[in-house]
Amino acid sequence: MSRLVEGPRLGVALALTTASALSVAQAPPPTANGAPPTASPSPTASTSAALPPQSSATATSAAPEPAAPAAPERSWSSCVEYIPEGAIRPKLEAHFPPNGLSGYALELLIVVTHGRGETVLPAGFRIDRGSDAMRAIEAAHFRIPDPQGGSRPSVDRPPESERESSDKKTLTTTVRLPFVALPDTPGRHALRLPPLPVAVGRANGQMMTVCTAALAITIEDPIANEADPKLQKNPPPRSQREEWTLAKNLTLGGLAVAVLAALGAILLARWSRRPKPEPETPRVPPWVTALQELAAIRGSRLVEEGQLDAYVDRVNDCVRRYLGERFGFDGLESTTEEIRALLGRLGWHGIDRRAVEGFLDDCDLVKFAKFTPGPEDCAHMLARAETIVRSTMPARAERIEEGH
Repeated sequence: MSRLVEGPRLGVALALTTASALSVAQAPPPTANGAPPTASPSPTASTSAALPPQSSATATSAAPEPAAPAAPERSWSSCVEYIPEGAIRPKLEAHFPPNGLSGYALELLIVVTHGRGETVLPAGFRIDRGSDAMRAIEAAHFRIPDPQGGSRPSVDRPPESERESSDKKTLTTTVRLPFVALPDTPGRHALRLPPLPVAVGRANGQMMTVCTAALAITIEDPIANEADPKLQKNPPPRSQREEWTLAKNLTLGGLAVAVLAALGAILLARWSRRPKPEPETPRVPPWVTALQELAAIRGSRLVEEGQLDAYVDRVNDCVRRYLGERFGFDGLESTTEEIRALLGRLGWHGIDRRAVEGFLDDCDLVKFAKFTPGPEDCAHMLARAETIVRSTMPARAERIEEGH
């Protein structure tokens, strides 16, 4: 393979370089074998083979061989090949459909056979606006579709396992590039896709640039097969739906408030149906109860009936119950010695301990020693019990009692 004119090393993407305008010359007819005639290389641009229209739109680009002088063909400024010294030019095949429709995507399939240490389009596919290649593509009535529209370039490189294998000395990379043909006028048009550069990176960091051949295609109008095309009516209108943020937020807020209100109503209903405790009866102070009970004993007929022991026993129980409720112990279940010890620990200054102890001892004589008291003894025991109760009442209770 002969190497084309060397130029400066190109970028990693599809490098689009050289002159800023297309030089146009009349193309000669194809040769007998269908291959385009070759021309001597130019110091500024590589001469790319121009394919004639034929049934197969497959073209294999190869380095131009020296040929006899021929009529000059149309030359392109969209690509300049560059092969470093000592490098082997990769084999490149370009496939383009022979026919297409105006305004529809057409796929250019590029198959590159290269060495194991080489990478096709290391940085992916890119064509800068305003470059020579882009101007040549647009001048040929082609456009590159927006990648966001569904047709986007792709590069299928060999898998890593195949790259690491030593069985093959060459690898194959497939590149798919979409184009859209947009002729200026309606009808049938014979267009040519200009040569495109393909960057190939070598293992030592050098870059090579190989060019595809100019590919011919016949473009028809989308309605070319209709005998009498008519103007189509506009499609029926469709309602436009927008997100109404304010209404959405108000609706969500209303739902949240309704849910919280429902939960609050349920909790309030359950709380209102809870079992309510019985109202507590105001607790009567123990000294009031004791004085009332002593008054009831005084008004009883126990003395007239001769039940003197029962009379003293009731007075004794009343005082013991009062002392327990007043100072926080079980007076009825406590013995006289236990009550004497408890009163000693209380340190109550208003209580006459000797009077209380003497009263309890006298009651024990009647209860345990079987001492029979007289009516005077019963009245004296009742008076002593009232004195013990009144002497241990709080000061405020005493004032209230005196007010009554």
